[in-house]
Amino acid sequence: MDASTLQEAAAALLSAYETGKPIAPLIETYPAATLEDAYRIQQRVVRHWAERGDGVRGHKVGLASAAMQRQMGVDQPDYGHLTGSMFHLEHQPIPIGGFLQPKIEPEIAFVLGSRLRGPGVTVADALRAVDFVVPALEIVDSRIQDWRISIVDTIADNASSGGVVLGSRPTAIGDIDLRLVGCVLHQNGEIAATGAGGAVLGSPVNALVWLANTVGPLGVALEPGHVVLPGSMTRAIPVSPGDTVVATMAGLGSVTAKFSGEERP
Repeated sequence: MDASTLQEAAAALLSAYETGKPIAPLIETYPAATLEDAYRIQQRVVRHWAERGDGVRGHKVGLASAAMQRQMGVDQPDYGHLTGSMFHLEHQPIPIGGFLQPKIEPEIAFVLGSRLRGPGVTVADALRAVDFVVPALEIVDSRIQDWRISIVDTIADNASSGGVVLGSRPTAIGDIDLRLVGCVLHQNGEIAATGAGGAVLGSPVNALVWLANTVGPLGVALEPGHVVLPGSMTRAIPVSPGDTVVATMAGLGSVTAKFSGEERP
């Protein structure tokens, strides 16, 4: 895709954000689009936000489970950006009207204490860079009609990012084996899904290493204070106005997201 076509695709996604109307799959409109094209579209969208004051505060890793990779026909994860406006306070009503087709996933969020930049990052490097971990709920969303996404669509659409709620209880990464952390996801008081940290590339730490080594050659570093979401421990569940979702993680505590029917300001 040439520069003008990349910008056209980015503008279509930005229009979906602004109007609340999803668009047709990009892979149908641009059937020759590659994964590299998709990341270039994503970068244009994120740059547009940054120029308007909504800066990058972290990253997310998607397609981190073997099941999701098989479903999408890929052999590696993908990544997106987390901006300041995506973060919501725990227990405070989240206006669901600000999303198009929201679903929610439980994740173990890393908060970095030092800079992490690839290539060549090891598990030991990643562990040293983490300040603490907290339970988190990621709101995934799609600007593509009916979630009819290909790998190109989800990458271009910032890895289907929507929002994030962080728990308030920090845990030192050396105090817990993230592979063995079990998770129970409740929606309106009923169990909606269960999972464990080991579902995320064998360990969420592996996702952090992959991310640092993938974005490093692009000139991107993971900075102190950045939040990294490594991937979901369970399937994603749809959410509706009035829903309350709680993820309880063994040894890490819980995190709660509440959704109102209000439009985003």
